[in-house]
Amino acid sequence: MIHWEDTACSPADLGLVAEGGSWVAGPPGLSAAAPFSGPIVAPDFADAKLLIADGHPAEVEAVLGHLRNAGYTRLVLADSAAVVERILEESPDAVLLDLDGPRINGLATLRKIRGDRRIGHLPVLLLTPPGQRQMMVRALDLGATDFLVKPVDFVQLLPRVRSALAIKAHHDQLVQFEERVEERVRDRTAELARTQLELIHCLGRAAEYRDNDTGRHVMRVGRYAGIVARQLGMDHRTVELIELAAPLHDLGKLGIPDAILLKPAKLDPGEFEIMRKHCSLGKRAFEPMSLDQWQFFQAHTRLGGEILEAAKSSVLGMASRIALTHHEKWDGTGYPLGLAGEDIPIEGRITAVADVFDALSSRRVYKPAIPLHECFKLMSAERGRHFDPRVLDGFIARHEEIVQTRIELADLDEPYKRG
Repeated sequence: MIHWEDTACSPADLGLVAEGGSWVAGPPGLSAAAPFSGPIVAPDFADAKLLIADGHPAEVEAVLGHLRNAGYTRLVLADSAAVVERILEESPDAVLLDLDGPRINGLATLRKIRGDRRIGHLPVLLLTPPGQRQMMVRALDLGATDFLVKPVDFVQLLPRVRSALAIKAHHDQLVQFEERVEERVRDRTAELARTQLELIHCLGRAAEYRDNDTGRHVMRVGRYAGIVARQLGMDHRTVELIELAAPLHDLGKLGIPDAILLKPAKLDPGEFEIMRKHCSLGKRAFEPMSLDQWQFFQAHTRLGGEILEAAKSSVLGMASRIALTHHEKWDGTGYPLGLAGEDIPIEGRITAVADVFDALSSRRVYKPAIPLHECFKLMSAERGRHFDPRVLDGFIARHEEIVQTRIELADLDEPYKRG
């Protein structure tokens, strides 16, 4: 607000009325400045709000009179010392700012406006004394939208205000467009994420349904793996990848004959050797196509290219490593590569713990389910031999969450299967 005690006129003299603790423009009839009759404000800007920050009451009177009689009704005055605060409170569509008033530092105020991301986009028309060329150049460098030389000419005022409001309207349209685009991108990204998750679960269940008609084993293994990864302090993205990829650990079982996979007895050495191949088969299932295969497949449909790109995704890359290494053991006695210790990828070590726990706690064609407390006991005995000690400790530390997951994703009829 203007310090009226320093002037010879009162707010009422300028056609202002009190509203919410502030002086705002009153009805047109109160204005002493009425150079024409009838509103001429463009219909698109009839509801525009203008904020005027000028330290000269007489000049404020003239500007208010011109704007009010042109049809602008939402006119707000700003105190010289609190222009930015007033802008944040009122959210105007444009600002008319005194460049060099007695209590307003126009350049400093403009710099504050442009430096605030919340209001930096607002059009700012500077009201400048004549002969201030150097200061006007500095104001342009700071982002001034336009200038009006005082005393303000009505013929120039209204077109320049309309231009400023058009700039603001264009900015608002761009913001709305960007928001709609971002919303569509978010929706599309969420849809793609759901599709990816469904495809991963379908792939995992495709292998699981060979010997289990519920497919919940792969869901549990994925959940367990995610729990352990979080316990180990892995970043959110890595945890997410492990939880998505772990359910694909047994995809290679699709290449194992039913006579071996469904055998209701212990496998002989030859059969077990075939069974062990599901690790390498799983890895091969996630490998991208060769150049020749790529060219052949690409010649058919665009979908082929999209599928090939999916083969390079971070999820399937991790799934490939898990499929190959989830039967490796910490002491080097596992298969198929005989890796030991930290040579085994961490995602393989985590999935090994999750997979063994679920195998122990579920019925198989060759054994009954083992009580959960016994599963934890048996696995603890393999700390440092079968399992990475740190990974196993993380698994046991989340004992309650593991058990709750086992309950939530239990196979209702617990069919027999081979792990």
